[in-house]
Amino acid sequence: MDSASTTPVTAVIVVAAGSGQRLGYGMPKAKVPLGGDSILTHALRGVAAAGIARQICVAIPPGDEELRDLCEAFAQDLNTERQRGGDGGQFPVVTVVDGGATRAESVRAALAALLPDTVSVLVHDAARALTPEAVFHRVSHALAAGALAVIPVIPVVDTVKTVEATTGDGAAIAPELVTGTAARETLRAVQTPQGFELATLQRAHDAAASFDAGQAAAVTDDAMLVELLGVPVHAVRGASQSLKITTPLDLIIAEGLLEGPLGARWVEG
Repeated sequence: MDSASTTPVTAVIVVAAGSGQRLGYGMPKAKVPLGGDSILTHALRGVAAAGIARQICVAIPPGDEELRDLCEAFAQDLNTERQRGGDGGQFPVVTVVDGGATRAESVRAALAALLPDTVSVLVHDAARALTPEAVFHRVSHALAAGALAVIPVIPVVDTVKTVEATTGDGAAIAPELVTGTAARETLRAVQTPQGFELATLQRAHDAAASFDAGQAAAVTDDAMLVELLGVPVHAVRGASQSLKITTPLDLIIAEGLLEGPLGARWVEG
């Protein structure tokens, strides 16, 4: 039996509705230039190159016609490649939806737009624009093997402390006081794409729709929503170059990866 026959029908949601304020460009993060193209363009190329998606659903800021045009141009490029090389099933359909005020709302808008026979879904941040294809494959393979939820992770190399705000006379010394040191051996930094059985992720988001503001703010990724259901979340190896482009320094590092001798998507570690 070939691999295509054992891989569930998969969609990839690309969350690209962030404001990008910390990058300082005065535009949505997805539009910020990276190596001559936008961050979103690099992210879409990486998803398509991985070859696992039957559909790519992009959540953009509501009413952003420039990003919508960018996605439509990318879809047209895929159609041109399909026509040149024949339809071998490797070129995904591209769908664009208006995202929401929060990441969770953007993901829910994309879930509502997935094609009806989708079985598995990967949720990916456009800001992790240089994620290697191998990371997508590891997540997809874990789903095909039976995982209901799987995330890519990397070991934490820094010592991590827990702290609390300093009170009383100590506040004149420093604003925070260390309360403990986490066991670094069991800590992992979480990346995207995060993969899920579609029904499981949908159930998790349905439950989260009733959260109050405090509960919603405490949820930082889709895997956490699934954890709240009591569903096991598996972890596979991520990649150091899957950095999330959030600050100007991140953008400088991403530019350096693109200009490196081997190219960002083919260097792992």
